[in-house]
Amino acid sequence: MHFSQLLLFALYTPFLSTAAVIGQRSSTTTTAVQSTATRAVFAHYMVGSMTSDEAVTDIQDAMNAGFDGFALNTHTISSSDTWNTDALNYLFTAAAGTNFKLFISFDMSWGLDVTQLAAFLAPYASKDAYYTINGKIFISTYTGGTISNSAWKSGLIDPLTSTYGINPYFVPNFGDFSGYPTGVFSAYPILNGVFSWESAWPFPGTTPVNVSDTVDSAALQEARAAGKTYMMPLSSFQFKYLGSDQDWYRIGEVNLPERMGQALQLQPDFVEVITWNDAGESHYVGDVWQEQIAGSAIGKYSDGFDHKGWLQMITPFIQAFKAGATSISQIAPPSTKPVGTLWYRTLLTSASCSSSISNYQSARDTVNFGVILPSTGYTINVYSNSNLIGTFAGQKGLNYNSVVGLTAGSGQMIEVLDSSNKVVASATGTKSVLAESSDATCNWNYEVVGLS
Repeated sequence: MHFSQLLLFALYTPFLSTAAVIGQRSSTTTTAVQSTATRAVFAHYMVGSMTSDEAVTDIQDAMNAGFDGFALNTHTISSSDTWNTDALNYLFTAAAGTNFKLFISFDMSWGLDVTQLAAFLAPYASKDAYYTINGKIFISTYTGGTISNSAWKSGLIDPLTSTYGINPYFVPNFGDFSGYPTGVFSAYPILNGVFSWESAWPFPGTTPVNVSDTVDSAALQEARAAGKTYMMPLSSFQFKYLGSDQDWYRIGEVNLPERMGQALQLQPDFVEVITWNDAGESHYVGDVWQEQIAGSAIGKYSDGFDHKGWLQMITPFIQAFKAGATSISQIAPPSTKPVGTLWYRTLLTSASCSSSISNYQSARDTVNFGVILPSTGYTINVYSNSNLIGTFAGQKGLNYNSVVGLTAGSGQMIEVLDSSNKVVASATGTKSVLAESSDATCNWNYEVVGLS
């Protein structure tokens, strides 16, 4: 694959939550007061080769899902990379005249020159669809915390204001700053806020463990103390299978609903969903356009694995977060009908190829669900290979669990029954579970199906 077409992050390999009871959450020590910044929920968007029609589809789908905008991951600022500038122009054109906004997130892991960023950014900052706060243009990054405050100030902030008359609102991911988040605002007076990345998933390890909000809580405390803002990451899981050290799994049993609960309790200023379309790491919730992954092995584990079912959980979460909800019990379906999602891996952990995946030991053979109910009185049944493996009394709001008992075969399903034991919603997987891989790809991507 030509990596200028789609960024595949080479991150660490953390591990995800496997809640034993519905709604189990890791403990949180901080409930913060919301700052004056406007609440918003964005989706991290990997800028790659695309058509104008695809840009329209992505933005319309994201608007329908309730997102406020895209954080446009831009890992090249070269004028010769016309695929990048074309894609950015398509996206800004598609968003023009709508309430959906976009902002640039510079991917500094690609060695971008800080002194060249302002000139690249300026033409986009003037567009109608660029996201602003109190007249200041929102800018983020992926990494950059090893670059000094003075370098950022002289290379980006000062040129924006003095040369282009642009006031920036700088909320980067400086997770690579030593000791992050402790002292980050003291070290970087230029910051308006910070965004974390790695806290979206559990930290590295080889045993199942719930995702922690420790970093988020600390970052939020640092931000509040400095009068700044915090953008919290929300993600499903990670799976990557591109060979060598590019084969990993960061467990995803109930990471998504677990993080939703943490975000509602912590009350950050912004939430950024990772990601809309990163097929390389499998945590996409929107479409994956084939020209963005052409020439790579990504399609071997992403083709046919639609993740839009997760939007049935994300959309009500966005509405609850923006309404000031502080608990998953306050997440409501859009109508009186339950909504939610079923997800499971289609290859058992006992497959002989599993040991090729970094941190494979953290995974369990489970059927996972997140169901949002309008009230109590419902029952959630979970099946694998058409056998009942779990029954749960539903509570009002978001219910979720990771149910051990996934077995080879078809018939992965969840059913939601009302108080009269009538099935009012269900989701059935379209893919059978295999005991061994059918080809050279040890595919641990998730089958994701929304309720209907």
